[in-house]
Amino acid sequence: MQLKFWRFDLKLVNTWRIASGLAGAGGTTYPVVFVELSDAQGRKGTGESAPSSRYNETTKTVEGFLKQVDAKRLSFNDVPGSMHYLDQLERDNDAAKTALNLALLDGAARQRDLPIYDYLKLGFTEKRHVTSFSIGIDTPEVVRRKVQEAAAYPVMKLKVGSPDDEKNLAALRSVAPTKRVRVDANEAWQTRDEALRRIEWLARDKNIEFIEQPMPASAKRSAMSWLKERSPIPIFADESCQHVSDVEHCGECFHGVNVKLVKAGGISGAFAALTAARRAGLKTMIGCMIESSVLISAAAHLAELADHLDIDGNLLISNDPYVGATAHKGVISFADAPERAGLRVQARTGAS
Repeated sequence: MQLKFWRFDLKLVNTWRIASGLAGAGGTTYPVVFVELSDAQGRKGTGESAPSSRYNETTKTVEGFLKQVDAKRLSFNDVPGSMHYLDQLERDNDAAKTALNLALLDGAARQRDLPIYDYLKLGFTEKRHVTSFSIGIDTPEVVRRKVQEAAAYPVMKLKVGSPDDEKNLAALRSVAPTKRVRVDANEAWQTRDEALRRIEWLARDKNIEFIEQPMPASAKRSAMSWLKERSPIPIFADESCQHVSDVEHCGECFHGVNVKLVKAGGISGAFAALTAARRAGLKTMIGCMIESSVLISAAAHLAELADHLDIDGNLLISNDPYVGATAHKGVISFADAPERAGLRVQARTGAS
């Protein structure tokens, strides 16, 4: 097996800000790392890593990990064994392992001439799965414009955690008065009382579905379970749910979980976390970072395990170098995917 990898800067359509600050390089670009695995039989697999500083990962840590990998220890014929080798090589580094996991599964499914959703025996139902469209923290005027531009999408996700939260929600509602909205606080509120006050304010809007991660993941379990008991709207874990091992804790403190491939170590880790969450009676959501169609399509292969989708990272960029699953009017589809097997993605000619 041979391994190639390269960095790529995804260009954001709008400056991207959440409660913890600007994403990527000043909120205008988001650096990712693509990988390609190939073997002596000519089989190939593609993957992507979209590291987040929230988890102490950057393109440098990804590239540093990938440089340590002995590609001869990886095999399309043994994805679990390959992942075990990577876990033994070094702890954490989930973003880097995600890229390799995607490439391994892409190659494994391709050699069986199956899309990954069939390789995993999940299937994929067309015209069923809808993603939200995310609106980052900004001025009310910009929020209003972004919502207008996203009029075709039936579900919005509004980032909160700034002094302008109330003005921004009002700006959204001035354009989309009854549209379904999900709210993401990204750990913005430090105490359970502050979080409850803010959630009670949000609950006055009857078209808000749920809120993600109102308190820091480091908050005491007792505080988060207290908030869960009193919250008038469902609370989903995001930063509190990285791996399958976090699901039990999340059952005490949240009504649902947001599973992201880059947190979980790829499709395999996300599959395990989503399956465990469903067994625990939690609602499930698949989320994303700023990502290209490689990671977004990978997430879409797990859609049958999710109650909600927030896989719009590729909709927020202007230079996606790959083509895969589409999201016309928010509806995730593989109908026009350029490949029939594996991730069902293909490099876009002339992308830069």
